[in-house]
Parts: sequence; C-alpha cells; structure tokens
Amino acid sequence: MSMMHFQRNSLMQLKRWSRQGLIGLVLILCAPGCIPSNKAADLILTNAQVYTLNWQGPDGEGHPSSGAPVADGTWLTEATAIAIRNGMILGVGSESEMMIYSGTETLIRDMNGAFIVPGLIESHGHLHEIGEKAEQINLVGVESETDIADRLMEGSERPAGEWIIGSGWDEGSWANHLPTRGFLNEMFPDNPVVLKGLRGFGTLGNDLALEAAGVDAETPDPVGGSLVRDNKGQLTGVFLNNATDILNDAIPEASLEQRIRVLNYGIDRMLESGFVSTHHAGVRTDYLPAYQAMGNGDSLRIRVEAMLSVGVVGAPSAEEWTEMGPTVRASDLLQIRSVKAYYDASLGSRGAKMIDDYSDMPGHRGIAGSDYGFDTAKVEAFMVAGFQAGIHAIGDAGNRDVLDFYESVYERHPEARRLRNRIEHAQVIHPDDFERFAELDIVASMEPGHAVEDSPWAEERIGADRVKGAYAWRTLRQHGVPVLFNSDYTGTDWSFFYGMYAAITRKMADGTPDGGWYPEQSLTAEEALRAYTYWPAFASGREHLTGTIKPGKWADLTVMDIDPLNASPDELLGGQVLMTIVAGKVAYEIQN
Repeated sequence: MSMMHFQRNSLMQLKRWSRQGLIGLVLILCAPGCIPSNKAADLILTNAQVYTLNWQGPDGEGHPSSGAPVADGTWLTEATAIAIRNGMILGVGSESEMMIYSGTETLIRDMNGAFIVPGLIESHGHLHEIGEKAEQINLVGVESETDIADRLMEGSERPAGEWIIGSGWDEGSWANHLPTRGFLNEMFPDNPVVLKGLRGFGTLGNDLALEAAGVDAETPDPVGGSLVRDNKGQLTGVFLNNATDILNDAIPEASLEQRIRVLNYGIDRMLESGFVSTHHAGVRTDYLPAYQAMGNGDSLRIRVEAMLSVGVVGAPSAEEWTEMGPTVRASDLLQIRSVKAYYDASLGSRGAKMIDDYSDMPGHRGIAGSDYGFDTAKVEAFMVAGFQAGIHAIGDAGNRDVLDFYESVYERHPEARRLRNRIEHAQVIHPDDFERFAELDIVASMEPGHAVEDSPWAEERIGADRVKGAYAWRTLRQHGVPVLFNSDYTGTDWSFFYGMYAAITRKMADGTPDGGWYPEQSLTAEEALRAYTYWPAFASGREHLTGTIKPGKWADLTVMDIDPLNASPDELLGGQVLMTIVAGKVAYEIQN
C-alpha cells in the first residue's frame, strides 16, 4: 500500500470514528524522515480547546491579570493541541506545531473541540467512604424516622447476626430532632444496625450495636464526644462528634482485599469526575496498608496524597513516621507528606468551637483542643519532621486557636512556615483573623457545597453577625490567601461542575436561595477553576509539576464538554467529563 493511499484511508477512518463518538481515535504512521521514535510523543491530543492557566492569577477582587487570555469579558483558549511523552507534557500549541513530535508509534487523539484544563485536584476527601457507602444503605435526604425505616426495608431479610450499615443522614439538619434507636430495635431485633451521619459527626445504633460496642447507660462520654441521653438519662442510640468512633470501631473489620476493592471503587468515581489527584484527609491504620499495597504494586490509577491521621483512634504511629519522614518522590503516585488533625467538631452537631455562645443554644460554645483529642505535641513533632499539617477547624474560636498554634510552632521552628500548612474547612472566621491567615502563610481548604447546603440553618445557629465571616471565600482572597475547593466527599456532591456552580452563585443545585447566600463572598469562574487546579498544586508544593499545562510538567489533564470559564452557571451544572488523563495515560473515557 502506498503512503498516500494509507493516509487517505486513515483520514476516512478518523471521520468514521468521529461520527461514532465524541472523541475520535487514530494511529498515524509518519512519513520517512520524521522525528526519531525515541524522541517522539506517545500521545498527541488535537482539535482541542486548551486553557493552560499559565498566566498570573487574579487579584483579590477576582479581576484577571493583564496577561490573562480574556477580551471584552470573554475568555480565549490558548492552544489546540498537546504532545505527551513518558507521562510528561512535551509541548502545547497548534496541531502543526505538535505534529512535529509525531513518530511511527505516536497515538493521535482527536478531541473534537472538547475543552482541556489542568487535571482537577480534589484537595480534601475520604476516598474509602465512597466505596464503603456504595455498599451501605443510602440515607441521604431522609427527614424522619419513617423515611429511614423505608430506606432500611431492603435490609429486612438479612440473616440474623449480620450487620446492617447505613449512611448519609444529615447531622446538621437533624440537630434539633435527633433520631432514636427504638424503631431500629423493632425492625431489626436480630441484627446490629449502625447508621452513619453525612459528615461523620453523628452515628445512630440499635441495642445490638451498642452491646457489641460495650456501651450501656453507665458508659461515660469520651473526650470530645457525647452519648446522647433522653430526659430520663437513657441512651437514645445517637453518638456525636468523637463518640462516633465507639460505634464505628465495633463494626467487624474488613480484609486487605476488601479495603483495596473499596478504594478502587472510590478511584473509579474520582476519575469519572475528572480528578487526577485526591488528598485523603485522615488516613488511619486500616486503610494505610491498602494504599501502600496499591502503590508498591503499581495498581494506583490516580495520584493520592495520604494525610496521616493524628490524635484519633487508629492513627498511624507518630513516633514511627516522624522518624521516617515524609515521602515526596515525584515519580510515585502515592505520597505521604502531610497529616490531618481535628481541633473541633462540626457546626451541624454544635461541636464547632465558638468564641461566644451558639445563637440557638445559650451557654454552649462547642468543644475543641485537648477536649476534642487534639494532640499538640504530636502535630508539632510531625511538622518538625517536615510533614505539612492540615488541621480541621470550623468555629471562629477553633480557627483562632489553630492560628495561635501555628504561630507558636513557627516561633520555635521557623522552618515549619515553608510547609504551606492548612486549615481544613475554615468555616467561621472572626474578622480580626482573616489577615492572620496571610501573615502565617496558611492555606484555606474549603467546600463550596458545604456553604450552600448549610445555608438553611447556619444563620440560625450562629447569628447574622457571625455568619458574615462564614464560608468567606472572597474575604480570604482579598487578603491574598490561597483557597482550595473540594467536597469533603462524601460530605457533599464531589462534582467539579457543582462545585464551580456553588462557588460562583452561592446557590444549591435547585437554584436556592434566590440571589445566592451572601453572594458578596462568591468567586469568579477563573478563581474557582484555580481552586481545583493550581492552588491545590501550590498547597502541595508541586506547582512546578502540576496545576498548569506546560512543557516539563506532569501530563495530568481533564477533558470536558463545556467551557468552564465562559459557560453560564446553569450550563455548568450540565457539564460532563469526557476524559481523564493521569501521568500521560487515559485513566477514564466516557462511553457513548
């Protein structure tokens, strides 16, 4: 067959593939004299619309920099093709410019006009919970014990003694009418039942579950938690804040193989959603061996930053890990270079530590610090050993205390400032403390979904004045603070498109509240995109490797069917991820 005949047939085949699917595929053999195979690209993406993010970021008010590719309010893509070799970006530009990298074994992928952005980073989540909850009874959206009972009916035929696990009831919206164990005892007299809250700060169990956990009416409240009792002093079956571990730890342990299966399920969901990397916030000794087995066996298909748990049941040995130090090899998909600690609990459970009383519970200010199990010495030891700290803080007192802690560590160990330490959630901040985030080089890791989903009850809980400092993304950006966006999955929908929508509109997916909830705290589309890409890369100290699309960086890319910078918020909600590329390999592709 002549070369001309081959090329003509190849083009005809490309057209047929393009008609059959959104993203076409063709293997092109180049003519004699093209680039040597040992220097050629493995993969070239063509006919794309590429946002590299390789320009200076916006100012504190969200205004694009002078070098940003925007004209008259419309964003302009910068390239149409990307060449990839050995998991790295080889080149970015036009098709003609990138085809110089084509060799005899180069794979050419036609993107059919799809949009490509730097690979999305989910900067705070709990990967195992996605898989675990997929195997549990879904309780998301239940509003009454009757609703719960209806969902649990699918477990009514289980053999005696088998555990029934459900998850997803919202501790925040249930705070004033917590469920009780009585109906569970009637439904399942022969099965232990544990129902986990949406955000991990509330758990309900029946009598058999309490018995398995060794709990009775005489059991004292643990540090940082409470066993809810009725007006007669009897247990209701609800465990709040740190007490949730009592019930959770009574559930029979899964095998290593089961845990790997659970993690792989979560990885599949992340890749389908366009994420090339996830920061697992709080890895304990149960899932750490599973991650290590997957990393050592080259079976990880996504980049994972495993943030070691500190000061909780099942936390990895601080002594062992501070002696070993962090693992930061750029070639490894698994990184263990940070730790996660809890300073206070949640706003929904009224466990977040407030400077003044809760507006809807006079005399109560939440729990924090050593009362919640925060181990100051261990967190500092990890930081001295070179581990970045990510500390969970929700209330304004909690955030202030954590800022004080970081400041004190920096006074003793100035080198710890360079770690780009984080506050996870940073939900309610006192006006006097915003500037301190910038002064102490603290990164704010936050959730757009939490802000809008908490809006129906947050103001009632803390009052109109304090709520102005809640979920305050714009105020943080005005002070120059890097803001990371994530879902705290499975705490809220981890869709990038939903996160973008919530960040821009301050609304839930149903369009409420009208006009947005404190819309002055919203961010622009560019800021929201950076909060899922460049700023998480910066927080990890990896901005030289990822977060933008540039030759010499990792070939971690997200391909979508919608323009993330020009689409309207409502259009964003209908967006789809078409392809996810991790280390130059197609890790996910939509099936038509």
